[in-house]
Amino acid sequence: MKKHKDTLSYLFIILGAIMASFSVALILLPNDAIDYGTAGVGIIINKITGFQLSLCVIATFIPFIIAGYVFIGKSFTLKALVGSVVYTLGLEFFEEIPFELNTEHFLAVAFGGAILGAGLSLIIRNGGCIDGSEILANIIVKKLSDKTGRNYSMTPVLLVFNVCVYLAVFILIDSTAALMSLLVYVVATSVIDHFTDHFESIKQVTIITQDPDGIIQDIKERLNKTCTIMDSRGAIAGNNNTLICYVSYFELPVMKEIISRHSGSFSTVSTIDEILR
Repeated sequence: MKKHKDTLSYLFIILGAIMASFSVALILLPNDAIDYGTAGVGIIINKITGFQLSLCVIATFIPFIIAGYVFIGKSFTLKALVGSVVYTLGLEFFEEIPFELNTEHFLAVAFGGAILGAGLSLIIRNGGCIDGSEILANIIVKKLSDKTGRNYSMTPVLLVFNVCVYLAVFILIDSTAALMSLLVYVVATSVIDHFTDHFESIKQVTIITQDPDGIIQDIKERLNKTCTIMDSRGAIAGNNNTLICYVSYFELPVMKEIISRHSGSFSTVSTIDEILR
């Protein structure tokens, strides 16, 4: 069952990467807009130097994928690598296809941003990633959490990174491309937020279990996090414990694996916009 689920997740990641590369190569770039994040950096390098687009994009991905392997883990990095390679190959393939969307630039960019957001949603929901800025944000948040014991959202890091990208577009390319690219970001992230429930926010995992010690040990070893423990009682199951733990979206797959290893546990996941101290 787990093998089939993993295979399906990779298929969705591949489909999402194809949708994203189709949008960028055939809709966004011909209409003076670019992707955001590290893909945007690769496209800027391509426009300035004239080097092959796919090589520029994959060159910007590689350092972040390596960092993801070191700091986040093998499973996430493998999915990120698959998504990035398919996205890059998709750019190479779609660049050679004659395609023209005969409509206003604004509508074309909005439509392309929606397709891009849908593709990225498929990738993110299945534990993958094709953008190095998300890996960078996850690493920074993880380091801050480990050092301070607090939980942080990835949103500020992603915003700062993309502000730098759009400033570079504005200065190095032109203002129209910067504004069109900003529209891509707004549309794509709105679609992603709709289908992934604000993936950049903190996630609260609530676990009801009769085996708290085993779960807590696994969470400590694999995620370097702790839990809040509360005594609780079920109408049928009787006495048990409720564990509350806060993780990032990209740590959720690991948390799900931990919970699945302990039978008899029930869990829910909710989005936390802010933690007050």
